[in-house]
Amino acid sequence: MAFTGKYEYEGDENYDEFVTKIGLPSDKIEMGRNCKIITEVVQNGNDFTWTQHFPGGRTTTNTFTVGKEAEMETMGGRKFKATVKMEDGKIVADFPNYRHTSEISGGKLVEISTSSGVVYKRTSKKIA
Repeated sequence: MAFTGKYEYEGDENYDEFVTKIGLPSDKIEMGRNCKIITEVVQNGNDFTWTQHFPGGRTTTNTFTVGKEAEMETMGGRKFKATVKMEDGKIVADFPNYRHTSEISGGKLVEISTSSGVVYKRTSKKIA
């Protein structure tokens, strides 16, 4: 499937402004800066398992089906419910205080989060 793969953080844009805007505490902001996140995506039709591995052993996994409500976890560790959509080949989820989209572009995983006009972009290269 289009999203299935293992991706390694390559770079980001506007991290500090975005995470400050969404209210992440300073210790989490520092921990996440230039963090070499490994993202693993397993897609089976409309079913996804989206796992992010952080340095130091912390892992976050969100499992969802496009068009159905699922329990999710924010980058700050907060749990919430959301219905993930597919729009023009992009995965779209409305988190409590930001909108997140993910797409495959040029063989890379491109994730964009937007909160009150502040846009954060993270790009990851496919490694498997």
